[in-house]
Amino acid sequence: MKGIHIDRKRHLADDPKTGHNRWHPDIAPLIEVDEGEEVALETRNALDGYLTSGSTVADFVSLPLGAIHPLTGPVLVKGARPGDLLEIEFVDIVPERWAFSAIMPGLGFLRDVMTTPFLVHWTLADGWATSEQLPGIRVPGAPFMGVSGVAPSRQQVEAWTRREAELAQRGGFALPPDRVDAVPSSGTAATHGLRTLPPRENGGNFDVKHLSKGGKLLLPVSVEGALFSTGDAHFAQGDGEVCVTAVEMGSTCIVRFRVRRGEAERQNIRWPRFERSSYFIDPRYAAPERFIATMGMPVTPDGVNDGENLNLACRNAILNMMALLQDRGFSREQAYVICSVAVDLRISNVVDLPNVVVSALLPDAILSA
Repeated sequence: MKGIHIDRKRHLADDPKTGHNRWHPDIAPLIEVDEGEEVALETRNALDGYLTSGSTVADFVSLPLGAIHPLTGPVLVKGARPGDLLEIEFVDIVPERWAFSAIMPGLGFLRDVMTTPFLVHWTLADGWATSEQLPGIRVPGAPFMGVSGVAPSRQQVEAWTRREAELAQRGGFALPPDRVDAVPSSGTAATHGLRTLPPRENGGNFDVKHLSKGGKLLLPVSVEGALFSTGDAHFAQGDGEVCVTAVEMGSTCIVRFRVRRGEAERQNIRWPRFERSSYFIDPRYAAPERFIATMGMPVTPDGVNDGENLNLACRNAILNMMALLQDRGFSREQAYVICSVAVDLRISNVVDLPNVVVSALLPDAILSA
């Protein structure tokens, strides 16, 4: 089997021939594969190994945030051309034995109120994640890749850079191109490469947990050979990943490609799609028989109704779940991490205005350790 192998004791910047951490068409492929050929891609964790099993929250201040999402690749898929749709089948995702979750001030869905750093070390064994920092909690695993994408075209790089700059000018959150900690460290990929934090039309950091073993990701191709890369493996995650981390791990990801020729152009497919023909996780956890749940609606703490605001409904659902977990003896920080790794946010209602409803659902099995 072809593959890209890494030295897990070295950061990507020290071993740049194994991957990259920006999106740009100038990043050269590391290997070439045929359709139907399996390829094994070894990946670093989302923080490029700067957090280890011996780390503490004191190490957060020295993290090079420009180095997040070290991606393994690119892989050139022979015959893939602009206008095609690339099918990526995740044949297997094999976890390392250690993982982490973290609350990092300034990041996450509740970054305005959750400002105390917190670090969880996970042991991954027998299909479960357990941690001394979260006693009584065990999270079932269904490993998946948080970041998977193909190279954007030059026109896309320019257009997406422009639209994100416009968003930042309007007061939104967007990170512009920045060569600090970039890999490659020189050339146009460093100076103009897109940051990997947001997902885009080419895929990227979408954190869709349904793309575990057996899932198929469909991406529109924009450059010759597609140039596929992946990283940011997760052992488990709640839909929402609210504290900005899941159960973050290194992995070996085995993928297989199929080129659906001309399909993206013919059907005007501009955004990622995915499909599967089997359960993404044991159905006892995908649709649990026993669970607890809270609801959120778009009403502020001081009673102002902000109708149709799904973000506010999400926020209230999570805050209500955190309160429920705190009533069960967990700290505020523990509750927030539990929500990020195990609670699924579900849109329950978008039509009974003004109060749309988001539910936060936690399987009882998570609390049975």
